[in-house]
Amino acid sequence: MTESYLYQDLACISYRDALAIQQRAFDALLKSKEQGATGVNMLFFCEHKPVFTLGKSGRMSNLLVSEALLAEKGFEFYRTDRGGDITYHGPGQITGYPVFDLETFRIGLRQYVEMLEEVMIRFLSLYGVKGERLAGATGVWIEPHTARARKICAVGVKSSRFVTMHGFALNVLTDLQHFSLINPCGFTDRGVTSLRREVGEAVDFEEAKRRLRACFAETFRASVC
Repeated sequence: MTESYLYQDLACISYRDALAIQQRAFDALLKSKEQGATGVNMLFFCEHKPVFTLGKSGRMSNLLVSEALLAEKGFEFYRTDRGGDITYHGPGQITGYPVFDLETFRIGLRQYVEMLEEVMIRFLSLYGVKGERLAGATGVWIEPHTARARKICAVGVKSSRFVTMHGFALNVLTDLQHFSLINPCGFTDRGVTSLRREVGEAVDFEEAKRRLRACFAETFRASVC
């Protein structure tokens, strides 16, 4: 399947290093636009070493322990310029950073976020898991309209001149205990989950990445004219 972007697997990488890589891609894409040239869209997948990140509109009160205690436990902490509140990244989670010029796909930011959610919903369906949206809360949820609502994928992006960075965090084999140190995405009344928990057994992580990549290609190719 032809992809309208270049894909790179960054494997397990620190948040700082991954941020530098996507920032370079973001700056290059913006520069190409300024020069009237066609830039290169990039899709990065990675796993992060344990880290908590806080969005630009997030509240520090949603971090339930001190930054000093996080450091003692081996977690890093970063304030970021993405949307959304606080979340956790770590091993067993597919973190994705699409650095896309949305004009390539002839879409706006809201539709872009919806398409990211659609990618995840398609992916989860391959495992017999029903992912859904929840009004007023970006990302993908399981049983969102019940008392058992739980988030399986967080979405938080930044855009400038329709060029995006940051992206999503999909819990596949993630250690969910780490979310107890925060109010995930700012919520105090909803939980988090992983693909492993939903299917009741471990899944092949590399196969999950391949399937997710295919879902990206299917979803975003459809928008390119």
